[in-house]
Amino acid sequence: MTLELRVNGTPEHVDADESTPLLVVMREHLGLTGCKPGCGEGECGACTVLLDGKAVRSCITEARRAVGKEVLTIEGLEVDGRLHPLQQAFLDNGAFQCGYCTPGMIMSALALLNACPDPGEEQILDAMQGNICRCGTYLRIVRAIRQASTAMQSAAPHAEKVGSSL
Repeated sequence: MTLELRVNGTPEHVDADESTPLLVVMREHLGLTGCKPGCGEGECGACTVLLDGKAVRSCITEARRAVGKEVLTIEGLEVDGRLHPLQQAFLDNGAFQCGYCTPGMIMSALALLNACPDPGEEQILDAMQGNICRCGTYLRIVRAIRQASTAMQSAAPHAEKVGSSL
């Protein structure tokens, strides 16, 4: 069956069963390998993408749920060669070591910042509960999200937020 999806702003036609996990569609059919396979049960957050602006675990989300909606992956964040403020903040704060969880962390953080542009530490911790960092850089991740929050608020009047108008 052919699924008609919209991924990172681009229409995509994918030949896959509608019950195929979105993670498999992204990685194997579209070559978007930023979302990572982890636990396969929706618990670790490595496979997080945004579906109509909401963070979802693509390993347990059937592709049929993405039909008619906007899928945003880590690959869709940079614009004209410029990193998204969250990507830059993760770099600036050394908020990753191995980098495996980073795309999922960034996508969960983006969903948070789009819903709550200036979250407090408690809100950040709550929003990031479903993302596991095996390297333990949680304090740096919180700092990165705070930095990105400030940067995104400063840029808001001058630029459209990626993933916010979905």
